[in-house]
Amino acid sequence: MKKLLNLYRPLAFLVILALAFTACDRDFTTIESDIEGIQNFENNSKSFPIVAYNKKLNPVQTNGLTSNLLGIYNDPIFGKTTASVVGQVVPTSFDFNFGDAPEIDSVVLIVPYYSKSAGTDAEGINLYELDSVFGSDEVKLSIYQNNYFLRDFDPETNLEDAQRYYSNSNQTIDFDNHIGELLYLNETFKPSSLELNINDEQTAAPGLHVRLLNTDNFWDNLFFFDEEDPESRTELSNQNNFKDYFRGLYFKIEEGETGNGNLSMINFSQAYILVYHSTLISSEIDPETGEEIETRDESFFRMNFSGNILNSLENDPANTIINDADANANMVEGDETLYLKGGEGSMTVLNLFSGEILDEDNNLVNAFDYFKSKKDSWLLNEANITFYVNQNEVNGQEPDRVILYDLENNIPIVDYFFDPSTNTNNPLNSKIAYSRKLERDEDNNGVKYKLRLTEHLNNILLRDSTNVNLGLYVSTNVNDIQKADVLNVNDEYVPTGAVLSPRGTALYGTNQNVPEDKKVLFEIYFTEPNN
Repeated sequence: MKKLLNLYRPLAFLVILALAFTACDRDFTTIESDIEGIQNFENNSKSFPIVAYNKKLNPVQTNGLTSNLLGIYNDPIFGKTTASVVGQVVPTSFDFNFGDAPEIDSVVLIVPYYSKSAGTDAEGINLYELDSVFGSDEVKLSIYQNNYFLRDFDPETNLEDAQRYYSNSNQTIDFDNHIGELLYLNETFKPSSLELNINDEQTAAPGLHVRLLNTDNFWDNLFFFDEEDPESRTELSNQNNFKDYFRGLYFKIEEGETGNGNLSMINFSQAYILVYHSTLISSEIDPETGEEIETRDESFFRMNFSGNILNSLENDPANTIINDADANANMVEGDETLYLKGGEGSMTVLNLFSGEILDEDNNLVNAFDYFKSKKDSWLLNEANITFYVNQNEVNGQEPDRVILYDLENNIPIVDYFFDPSTNTNNPLNSKIAYSRKLERDEDNNGVKYKLRLTEHLNNILLRDSTNVNLGLYVSTNVNDIQKADVLNVNDEYVPTGAVLSPRGTALYGTNQNVPEDKKVLFEIYFTEPNN
């Protein structure tokens, strides 16, 4: 039954969303008919009370993500985050026939970066600009054989649910205790924007392109067996056997000798390994030298990163800002500073209409009751929440996008789905009516974020929807709204765009100590009859 409900839930949501559009039009018509005959209308705005406080995020699910992070990022507020990756690889075919006396010639790993074309140079070579790369200093990258088996299904659910792996996996599993052969080492690793030369006839966009070591014939021993009967090679017979036999690669990141390091978003879903090998066709003795001359047939096969891929995200344990902010969260007045950080970081909880407001008779009344009393007289034009960046704590490295969530249903608020400006090619400019890009000053310092919740409030005012708590997260891609589980917290999820956001920010909150012109602003614009 649980699986059946999960199957129909997306369809049910689309139906509800379609009804919401229809209901919205119908409700607007109703309001107009109710005030028919009244010719004078007045456009007004009103600020409502809001409480915003910090909440720490437990380790978050990092397998099944659309992308992965690799490297080190030093945030001016939250310190260092180290991102390593563990991934399974699977051959595209198990119809192996290595022939006589097979030998490995080379093994090449390619993991694409995110980039965009920048034209060509004078020699016709394609030029690219890297996207989602933070920092430019060196890090140490080691690639090991991983000897820890990554399960597909969770044994604690009788193998009914997929296995989840979390951002703290390198503490709970400790992949350093499960390393095999060292296959690559670069102590001065930095992403390059240069075009890749795959072979003499093929090029590709920039990526991590390395030749893996074959120390002590590691790859030969992995694929070539002594048995003459190919059918006895059960390790190479199917995907499940192979993933248990060769358990993937561990991309371990450590600090370089100098600088703050670099971190890049990297596309493991399109990563692959090419295994070049040759087979003996014939051999003969050179009559002049007496040396054996072999004729060999060259070939290759491909392995994709199509199994489990997970990120380990290790935060600086010396930085206690997130822990302290969560422990001291003021749920009554809200916090003075709101800390947002992706991954195993922190978010902000918002309580709308929390407090009192002056009515038309200058009496203090419950803000939510006052708002609900306007059901038959207000036509909502727009509603926004504005957050101001605390420039005393940041230095211009804050993320450009944030996303507002319905914490009861673990989805973005309905305004997200009403916004037609989805842009899959350039996520930075996607859903910008619902959530504007960070406004910056002339020195490129962040000033404010502004988010629209007009339809969310229409649902509350006109359709008696529940006034649920909302959550504010940083996001590296507002299109990534799949749910990532939060460890040891029932029914709590984080949008995957927040898991993959390395940068954090600090915002002014709602506490009484915040200057009035910097407090979170919750404002509603409406039309009502002018009596």
